[in-house]
Amino acid sequence: MRTVSIEEAQAKLPTLIHDLLQGEDLVITEDGHPIAMLTRSPRTSWACQPGSARSKQHWMADDFDAPLEDFKEYME
Repeated sequence: MRTVSIEEAQAKLPTLIHDLLQGEDLVITEDGHPIAMLTRSPRTSWACQPGSARSKQHWMADDFDAPLEDFKEYME
């Protein structure tokens, strides 16, 4: 959990808000004591929709799931 002083929060509030990750909390302190907690709200929409890449072409090697030589001794 990140902690910033109230002075830093006032100076950098837009940046602090946009840098918060989902579920991350930010504690704002005054004179070393916590006075507020900032939390990012849950996401309400997603950037892509299920099935949106259905028409895209993809390539996969024929030996994609073949065991790797580097792990041969572990497979025995």
